[in-house]
Amino acid sequence: MSAMLDHVVSQILALQVRLLACRERLAADTDSEALHDLRIAVRRLRSLLRPLRGLPGVEQLEAAAKSLGTLTTPLRDREVLAAELVGRGLVEVGQRRLAGRGKAFASVAGSPQLTRLLAIVDAFPLFLRAADREGLADALEKRVDKRLVQQWRKLRKALADPAHDRHRLRLLIKRARYGDEAYPQLEHAGKKLQRLLKKAQGDLGTWHDRLQWLLQAREHADLAPCKIDWEQELHEAERQSDLTLEALQVALKQR
Repeated sequence: MSAMLDHVVSQILALQVRLLACRERLAADTDSEALHDLRIAVRRLRSLLRPLRGLPGVEQLEAAAKSLGTLTTPLRDREVLAAELVGRGLVEVGQRRLAGRGKAFASVAGSPQLTRLLAIVDAFPLFLRAADREGLADALEKRVDKRLVQQWRKLRKALADPAHDRHRLRLLIKRARYGDEAYPQLEHAGKKLQRLLKKAQGDLGTWHDRLQWLLQAREHADLAPCKIDWEQELHEAERQSDLTLEALQVALKQR
């Protein structure tokens, strides 16, 4: 196998171990970070897979990862909101949103989505080795590099658009950042650029959270005490994210 294929198989095996560990933590409700860590592992898996599209098994594995992400997103959003509320002193309001957490965790651990993902992950290295024997993975490093370049190009184009959409920029920044982390040997981003990507993602994440919480506050009266603070924080996050995005655009031009 090529060095790139060795790298992919190694990453898949490491992520498999993480997913299995997260499943056990969720089943036993051992800690509050189990769901978050599961989602991080799935995110890393999707970032690893995106440049491999076209190889056997990738489409099925991507679909399984996406399905699990869809299942867990509402649960994670509720966790984040609950922590925000408890942090603001609204302990009872926050705890209400954590009611039944153990049952919800167990349902994820035993879900068809996670079971299917683990089954495909287990078989995926065999698919890759078979593809390699048949010549389907030739010039894999070049293929991955080309697709990562395309992701950077999309990000640069979006940043240059005066009417850029923050939701889309957040997605493109995550893809560029995690793609670089998945394939560090291709050196698409140095330390400075990675720091800017992380900061931009954080700023846009703060903005996104406040926006979503304010939308929920329209329907949930118990969130009303937070509205004024969230509105102020939303505007500050917009201002801060604009500054970070400007710095990111400059750094990308110098790249």
